[in-house]
Amino acid sequence: MDRSIYEFDGLPEDFEQEPIERGPVEPRRADRLVGVLRNPRSHRNKGEHVELPDRAKTILAEPAHRDEIPNVLTDFARKQVHYLVIDGGDGTIRDVLTAGARIFGDNWPTLIVLPSGKTNALTVDLGMPRTWSLADALAAIESGGRIERQPIAIKPCDGRSGLVQGFILGAGIFTQAIEAGQDAHRWGAFNSLAVAVTVFWMALRAFFGASSNPVRKGAALQVRARLRESGQASPLPHSGQGQRDRRFLLIASTLERFPLGMQPFSNLREGLRMAVLDAPKRRLLMVLPMLLFGYRAKWTVRAGAHRFWAEEFEMDIGNRFILDGEAFPPGRYQVGKGPRLRFVTP
Repeated sequence: MDRSIYEFDGLPEDFEQEPIERGPVEPRRADRLVGVLRNPRSHRNKGEHVELPDRAKTILAEPAHRDEIPNVLTDFARKQVHYLVIDGGDGTIRDVLTAGARIFGDNWPTLIVLPSGKTNALTVDLGMPRTWSLADALAAIESGGRIERQPIAIKPCDGRSGLVQGFILGAGIFTQAIEAGQDAHRWGAFNSLAVAVTVFWMALRAFFGASSNPVRKGAALQVRARLRESGQASPLPHSGQGQRDRRFLLIASTLERFPLGMQPFSNLREGLRMAVLDAPKRRLLMVLPMLLFGYRAKWTVRAGAHRFWAEEFEMDIGNRFILDGEAFPPGRYQVGKGPRLRFVTP
């Protein structure tokens, strides 16, 4: 994560006013065109050279900065690519989904993701091996499967423009835990190991910290959610533990599987789901790793551990939050689901 804040005002909201029309989603083998967007700064890509198996049918772009991604995607769309390979980590995927929202609309090419970043939560969800290469991915177009996922879509609702799309949103102690994950990267821990180090750090610091410790304060956060498709938006239930206008932890995601086999949403149906801790009660922190792996009991709900399924929700947050490893500024936001995306799997 870049420790600077990702500002909505810099997003490519009006780069392409209307989505570019595309042809068949899954063309014949002889007709298919593959666009490869490769992040040369991603963990596994640094200093490496990519070999394209068929240059006539594969287009490679290596944008030096996220500001160049809209130009790359517009070129891919105008050339009618059928498959879009994203070669990078979760942050690269977030930037591509954000930049492509105005370019592809709801009509995206079939996506292929290579696990090249320091964290690759989406590829864990899709069941991709860490060694998956471009050659493996292109072969999977013929022999692999297809999975659909919808990203989280976040829009400011306080006058600012822009939209971002990603897969894991976090607030409260999650923000500090992500920064600890950066330290874990510097120690040489990546992927699931980095997740384990981060979870351990989060529980340890919060458990032993004094009440004045910033780690235990969480975030100034109020949430109104439409918890059922036919329901009305209403304040998210609160246990009464701690302050009602603060939450110690909020995690929201549309992913189905998580690193290390974690199940933060337990048995909730697929879609946009939230896991929330109201306050850093020590008896909850003692079982925090268990909660992340699906443990739930009546006493944990009374103590302030919640899980919700939501069609959409609005959050008014006084601290920065995280989307796929990047910090975003405080404010009031509408959080829903983006377009249905089709991914190639092994």
